[in-house]
Amino acid sequence: MSNEAANRFAGAPERGGHPRRSGGDRSPFQARAAFIKNWDWESVVRINRGACERGGAQYGANSETHEACAADWEAKSRRVLTLAETLDLLRSFHRRAPFLFFNGNTFAAIGRELTRVLFGDLPPVRNREISSAVAHYIAGVLDREPMVEIVESLCASAELKAGDRVKTLRGSLRGAICRVLDDGRVLWLPDGGARELVALPETLMKVE
Repeated sequence: MSNEAANRFAGAPERGGHPRRSGGDRSPFQARAAFIKNWDWESVVRINRGACERGGAQYGANSETHEACAADWEAKSRRVLTLAETLDLLRSFHRRAPFLFFNGNTFAAIGRELTRVLFGDLPPVRNREISSAVAHYIAGVLDREPMVEIVESLCASAELKAGDRVKTLRGSLRGAICRVLDDGRVLWLPDGGARELVALPETLMKVE
């Protein structure tokens, strides 16, 4: 799936690379392209069939919604949309449930692979967190606001410096940068902590 999905990526930000957000730059969600036009409905069916096989469920189409969803997908997936609109579209197809089982997994898988390619120049740990947040949003597990916050924070290009407030990717710890080491790692002190911790910059997010 991953090799095929990488080749299926149909859109790219206007200036190359992923659409970062830093300072006055636009949000990555404003990037426009026909992001999913090369995922035809047959490929969606194959993804769902594979999810059913892995999950031990029998593949089946929802007789009430499948035909309409297939027609809508072929029309709407070819449109040039913002990334935000594309993710909303995938979420809407999940909610319409064209298949009997694993609708969330099916459309979340497309969103996950899409963002893995779109944000492929980010450090792997950030790329994985973005893909996970997007997949959870499409599957209805994560609301829009926290999903947007996660993605935009991880795309921020500002370098960390002493005094910056930061939090871990999961948000379980917050603190401040003490200093940047010569090898690029940072020393930071979690709130309420007595000892400084060493971390890679890509494992922390700046807090405004």
